[in-house]
Amino acid sequence: MADGSDTTLTAQQAAGEPAPNGLVSGIKSFAAGHGGAKAVIEYVGKRGARIVLVGEDGAWADQFADGTDVARQACAKAGVTVENAWERELMDQMRPSNDLWRSMARRTMAR
Repeated sequence: MADGSDTTLTAQQAAGEPAPNGLVSGIKSFAAGHGGAKAVIEYVGKRGARIVLVGEDGAWADQFADGTDVARQACAKAGVTVENAWERELMDQMRPSNDLWRSMARRTMAR
């Protein structure tokens, strides 16, 4: 996502609501299970923000927050570093699961 995506606010964020505990615990749980993690936050319009978590072991997952500032706050509370953009090193670290490769192959074959 482009730098500066953290400046997008929703009405809920303007009211100053904190990050939900369930979001923070989900991020903490992923990081603990994968030897640590880094996050990239992507703005996804009215839906809010997508937090893509990349574990030190190459596993990845995502979470959704109401906005980019809520996502950044949740990552900070969980102790996960937020990257400003998709850097090559982070992309190289990701290892898609066999299930993901199979699902991508099915989509390609269906065309």
